[in-house]
Amino acid sequence: MLILVRSIIFNVLFYLNTLILLILALPTFFMPYHAIVWVATTWGRINLFLLRVVCGVKYEIRGREKIPQGPLLVASKHQSAWETFALLQLFNRPLFIVKRELMWIPLFGWLMKKGRMVPVDRSAGGQALNAMTERAKVELADNRQLMIFPEGTRRAAGAEPRYKHGIAHLYASMNVPCLPIALNSGLFWPRRSILRIPGTVVVEILDPIQPGLDKETFFKKLQSDIETATARLIDEGRAEIAANS
Repeated sequence: MLILVRSIIFNVLFYLNTLILLILALPTFFMPYHAIVWVATTWGRINLFLLRVVCGVKYEIRGREKIPQGPLLVASKHQSAWETFALLQLFNRPLFIVKRELMWIPLFGWLMKKGRMVPVDRSAGGQALNAMTERAKVELADNRQLMIFPEGTRRAAGAEPRYKHGIAHLYASMNVPCLPIALNSGLFWPRRSILRIPGTVVVEILDPIQPGLDKETFFKKLQSDIETATARLIDEGRAEIAANS
């Protein structure tokens, strides 16, 4: 019962924080895009603080030293909403590939557009992939870090992976390193649940995959690297939850 009460309090504060930051972000419409990126990063840091104080959900980042400088393709495991804001702090000029429909949300979508997020129309097939790739090239040429969830949507912790080949197309087209990220956030912020489970979310930054591999070799290596590390982190997280029960 205590976890439920704390989770409800956090969720109220989370949406309140989101509303306040959206309002404070309005002046960024008249500023360079770096301003909205700073607001988004600040929003994420406040959320992490609230999670720790209200719900007892901490986090640990392993392997920061492996992050290359300059333009980068970041491929992260996606288990919850947690990584959509928490990972922003790791990079100085981050952007996401997002569903085109998110750009239609009043204010929120407009600010995403101002931040030069890269939209993708999932219903348009190969044409959408080519358009996304061209936009991504423009952003990476501006020394940014392009973040993508290779499975396309959240997957429950421990669920069978479903990687999409779009990540291999991007890798082959960008000629920049790809940074794999494993995590176990879904144990502490389960998808489709209001519960926030006390414990430590662990993010592990893996060795960058340098450009030059063929698509299939890259795709298999990326999935193997992320899934192997994620399975280990899930076991670690489950042991912590069991010990705290």
